[in-house]
Amino acid sequence: MRILRSANTPFFLLHLLGSQIRAEMAAGYEVYAAAGPGDGYEELSALLGGRLVEVPIARDMAPFADLVSLWRLYRLMRRLRPDIAHSTTPKAGLLFAIAGFLARVPIRMHTFTGQPWVEMRGARRLITRACDRLIMVLNTANYCDSPSQQAYLESEGIGRVGVVGAGSLSGVDTAKFSPPGAEQRRAARAALNIPSEARVIAFVGRITADKGMVELMDAFDRLKAEVGSLHLVLIGPFDDRAPLPEAELRRIHAAPGVHALGYVPQPEKVLAAADVLALASYREGFGNVVIEAAAMGIPTVGTRINGLIDAVADGESGLLVPVKDAAALAHALGRVLVDDTLRLALGRAARARAARLFDADRVSALVLEEYRRLARGRLPI
Repeated sequence: MRILRSANTPFFLLHLLGSQIRAEMAAGYEVYAAAGPGDGYEELSALLGGRLVEVPIARDMAPFADLVSLWRLYRLMRRLRPDIAHSTTPKAGLLFAIAGFLARVPIRMHTFTGQPWVEMRGARRLITRACDRLIMVLNTANYCDSPSQQAYLESEGIGRVGVVGAGSLSGVDTAKFSPPGAEQRRAARAALNIPSEARVIAFVGRITADKGMVELMDAFDRLKAEVGSLHLVLIGPFDDRAPLPEAELRRIHAAPGVHALGYVPQPEKVLAAADVLALASYREGFGNVVIEAAAMGIPTVGTRINGLIDAVADGESGLLVPVKDAAALAHALGRVLVDDTLRLALGRAARARAARLFDADRVSALVLEEYRRLARGRLPI
């Protein structure tokens, strides 16, 4: 069986779907991928044995560039004749759905990982929402990465979607993301000049407003007075497409105890320094960084939104607070940081839950079974 995967960037395919691609290849499938240029392109090409095709896919609306990309995807599908075309990320999903329908790919799949239009208004929201609806109509099977997203999409009338297992895009490598030993923790802190006795909050993701960065900085300022030696480690790039206001950027760069590291190829080595993960997002599909931290025994304080209510078991593996509420975020972070018994109990439960529900091997096996189920009756034996 020949499978063609796609996402906007090679980085997404390599780091979020790499374990799934490896599992598909190990099962004997011939796996190709289409993505634009960018970080991780050469590594992804090596993983696929050279079966990576460069097709630039613009993240924003770009009618002429999108038509060119659509034509290239259509030509690629006509040449490869894949049995399954499986996309992730919004723009790749739209172009893949149209190209796959026109090229008559037997099984056309998309996995939704959050809806950008949730925070949009006006015509932009209507257009982006309509694109998701078109993806639903043109594909033969559609999925999302959490039960709460499934309920939301269906309640909004976008269409019927499935969820693989308990959710998540590809699960978590529980061997790679494992609880750090004392020496790993000391080394991670020493690399950042963080004292061993300090309390450390970590954030992983794009540095932008819809990830709750303003509220996180407000909470950090509130906590410094009551926690004492406190540090905030930001792992991820500043988002040029949705930049923070200049005043917020200056605050991040000037604040004592804030470490803005940018892109980190091995985030687990930095997360080893953390006591708690903070994710104050306004919207998420699932929040894979939560289960990565959980697998390391690090609890999360996050917002009570679709996706995160599945990634975090409130009161068991972490704490959830209302969205856009810096005071509630500070209070919950303070509880976890000052109460060692609570923090360690949440961390142990988080690790156990991640291993039980979201282990990457388990999720990959479920995806492969879904491929086989869809193939029955659609593909020749």
